Amino acid sequence: MKKDVRKAVIAGNWKMNKTPAEATAFIEELKPLVADASCDVVICVPFVDLQNALDATKGSNIKVGAENCHWATNGAFTGEVAAPMLAEMGVEYVVIGHSERRAYFGETDETVQMRTRAAIDNGLKVILCVGEVLEQREQGITEEVVGLQTKVALGGVSKEELKNIIIAYEPVWAIGTGKTATPEQAEEVNHYIRTVIAKLYDDEAAEAITIQYGGSMNAKNAEELVGKVDVDGGLIGGASLKSADFATIVAAASK
Repeated sequence: MKKDVRKAVIAGNWKMNKTPAEATAFIEELKPLVADASCDVVICVPFVDLQNALDATKGSNIKVGAENCHWATNGAFTGEVAAPMLAEMGVEYVVIGHSERRAYFGETDETVQMRTRAAIDNGLKVILCVGEVLEQREQGITEEVVGLQTKVALGGVSKEELKNIIIAYEPVWAIGTGKTATPEQAEEVNHYIRTVIAKLYDDEAAEAITIQYGGSMNAKNAEELVGKVDVDGGLIGGASLKSADFATIVAAASK
């Protein structure tokens, strides 16, 4: 991490976990554990938990995010939620392009771009997920895949708007599998993403953007991962559902 030039951010992605009541109880448990964090702390929760999360985090240093938003402001999209709806609630962040959305729900680089655009246009901060599957890693095309995902998603995003985007590198083969990219692998890809940003914008933008690592970051390996120069925190899955583990990761990013 280079905290002198960019923010370290630890964001929890709860996925489809916790009822509204469970969310409230969890946040009350978490608040004192992360109150002194020097990094930004975000929890991205299921849509039904958002109001409880907003209420429970009020006055604390914990920010609230959603796990997705649609590209349209309204319309016949059953089951989807629009960015203006999230913004009016007071939601600050939204995860876009998570590998599970791409794998299970047909997200493409193009729809990720449209969702990113909608989120930015409505004042939300985007946690933009990119990452390769195991086959692509083994074929040696990680950089090509991640570079293309990044370039397409940021199509039409200005340098000023880029300040509201965090990129989360999540190797798909390491999500929920217990496998983790080595700190060296995470650093290598995060650094590559930064070079892509430099070419799209400039060196100043590349140095300023927060690039997280996601993919089985946990209480045991967090300190080593965030110790790398280009790893500016993490997008945390399973470990974000346990307050003590999540707080340990926050503490590691606060050093």
